[in-house]
Order: sequence, then structure tokens, then C-alpha cells
Amino acid sequence: MTNTLAAANAQLSRCVAASSRPIFDKPTTDTQAPFGIRPYRCFSPKYSLLSLPPQGRHSFFSTRIISMSKKDSEGAGGLTYKDAGVDIDAGSELVRRIAKMAPGIGGFGGLYPLGDSYLVAGTDGVGTKLKLAFETGIHETIGIDLVAMSVNDIVTSGAKPLFFLDYFATSHLNVDLAEKVIKGIVDGCQQSDCTLLGGETAEMPDFYAKGEYDLSGFAVGIVKKDSVIDGKNIVAGDVLIGLPSSGVHSNGFTLVRRVLARSGLSLKDQLPDAAVTLGEALMAPTVIYVKQVLDLINRGGVKGIAHITGGGFTDNIPRVFPKGLGAVIYKGSWEVSAVFKWLQQAGKIEDAEMRRTFNMGIGMVLVVSQEASHRILEDANGAYTAYCIGKVVTGEGVSYH
Repeated sequence: MTNTLAAANAQLSRCVAASSRPIFDKPTTDTQAPFGIRPYRCFSPKYSLLSLPPQGRHSFFSTRIISMSKKDSEGAGGLTYKDAGVDIDAGSELVRRIAKMAPGIGGFGGLYPLGDSYLVAGTDGVGTKLKLAFETGIHETIGIDLVAMSVNDIVTSGAKPLFFLDYFATSHLNVDLAEKVIKGIVDGCQQSDCTLLGGETAEMPDFYAKGEYDLSGFAVGIVKKDSVIDGKNIVAGDVLIGLPSSGVHSNGFTLVRRVLARSGLSLKDQLPDAAVTLGEALMAPTVIYVKQVLDLINRGGVKGIAHITGGGFTDNIPRVFPKGLGAVIYKGSWEVSAVFKWLQQAGKIEDAEMRRTFNMGIGMVLVVSQEASHRILEDANGAYTAYCIGKVVTGEGVSYH
């Protein structure tokens, strides 16, 4: 790993020396392949040496489609994500169309070959959770969310994060507020043992509302080619291990805000059946799973990993499976936190919608051998919390029993 890291650092130093804001859309030499970063957050294979079998290839390239809208179409019944303005099916249709132009997309991170390793890249934001940050005045932890969303994605390939870049955009720069946000980013980088390498601060008058800002983050990690977690060895009978979330994390907040508005409660009101306010519960920073997941990988038996974000269990877990396999989730096998119970009750949201929108208390799912599952669950006593939440079965999709 030392030689690989040295090679990576040498490559990165040349990039940084060449430009403070390198552009990766085009190759810099005749032999260098394009990096493949696109504004619609879709990583695409363009490297002839990445000859992967069809059943495993989808795990190597990342797609995350997130839409945010002010559309208000819900009636008097239960709320849905689409009612709130986010159409997951439209996102899936866009992915289908992109796939025609860039075949092979679908994983959580994009891989770039470097010697005997891959650089693994991911990018994301924190969505409309920012709206709650503006309302609550809690800016110190939103940077942790930003780091988490990207490093949690790239660790699903088994990659150790190397560095992180941020983009902070606002109408008029409030230095004190920006410092709070960056402090959270630094905290997140420390939690994931990576370097905050740089970033961009953009001041754009008249583009954002007064006092508001937007964030994007970009993480790059590294993994040996023979150590990539790609899901291709998953078989029926393998076990699903769930790692608990801290709450809603950083997706689904368009629906969260619609539920909050319908409930008549404020962010200062106490969350039912909990000792915290709604604002505190909803703003709880996203768990960064990097160190725990890498430790579990090193112990052996981990075959696939799914970061549970937009799409919930229903859409994210199948992304790591070879064709022809699906999952059964054991209902009641973990404690669903109070914030999800409140969201479902206050919004009259159906079970299927909850499971396709929120993480429901499990932020990361590991697909492991039965032998590894026993070891993980035994070691979990005291050191960390993990649940056996289901198993891999023949047949596609996710069912709940």
C-alpha cells in the first residue's frame, strides 16, 4: 500500500501543481482515459482494461439521482416522496437513458485504474437538509453530513478515503457561518481518516436567498484491485448485516419537511417518545462508517456493501447483487428509531413508501458469508452495534417478512 499511496500522491501533486481547479472531463494525454465525472452524478466506465463480468460490473460505477422540487400535489391521504416533489421513478428513467450513452453505471463509486489499485471517487451533497440548518441555526454538523455522503459511498468498494474537496456557494459570504460549516467538514474528514485537500468558495449575489448556501463534496479513496468489494461472489444464503443510523441522515428531507408542515409542530417541539426536539433529531449528523466498515472487511467474509440513502432498502440493496438474486428483510430485527415512527404517523406514510425513502434506522448493509456473520455479531457486543436484518435469496427484488 505504501508504494501505491506514493504513486497516488505523486499523481495528485502533479494535478494540483497544474491547476488549482483541475478539470477531469477530458483526457490530458492520448493514453489517459477521461475521469468520467458528470453533473448528473453518474460514473461511467471508459477504460478498456476494466473488463468485468456483466454480473459484477454494475458495482463499479456510481449513480445517484436526487431531485428537489416545490411541487405540492398531495391530497388528504398519506404523503409520498413524489407528492413532496421527488420522483424516484423519474430518476430511474434518467439513469436508464444515461446507460444508453454510458453503459455499466449503477454502483456507489467510480473507479480509476492506478497501477495495482483503483482510485475510487464519489460526489454528493446534503439536499434539502440545508433548509433545516437554516431554520435551526445548526451549521456546525452539516459539514459532517457532507463528508459522510461521499466517503460512505466509496467505502462500499472497500476503498480507504484519501482526500476530500468541498464546494461552498452563497449569495453573500458570511465568514463566521462559513467557518462553522467548514469546521464540520474538517470533523468529518477526521472521522473518516482522510485529508481536506482543498475546496471552492463561490459568492454569487442574487442567486441564493439571503443567509442561505449550498454544499457539494467530492471524495477520493484507494483500494487494491484484488481487494475490491464488488458483490460478484454473493450467493443465496448469505447474510445481511445492518449497521445502525443516527436518524434520517441526509436524504428524504423534502418529504420530511412536508410532514413537518402538515403536523403543525415546530422544530423546537419535542419529538414524541424521545428526549430531544424535532430539530435536534432531524439534524443529527450522518454516521461515518468508514473505520468500522474497513475493520470488518479486514476480518474477511464481506462480499458486498450497500449505503442506504435515497431509495432506502428497496432500491439500494439490489445494487450490489449479481443478477438473479434478491433479499428478504426481517421486520422487527432492529429498533426503528422514534423519528421514523413519528414521520410515518404524522405523514400517514405507507410502509412501502417509508422503506423506499428512508434508511429506517439502518445506514449501511453488509452482505457477508454465514461464517462471517456469526463473528461480526459476536464481536458486536460492546464494541459496536450490528444486526442480522435479512438474507440473500434466489429471485430479484427486496421483500419484507
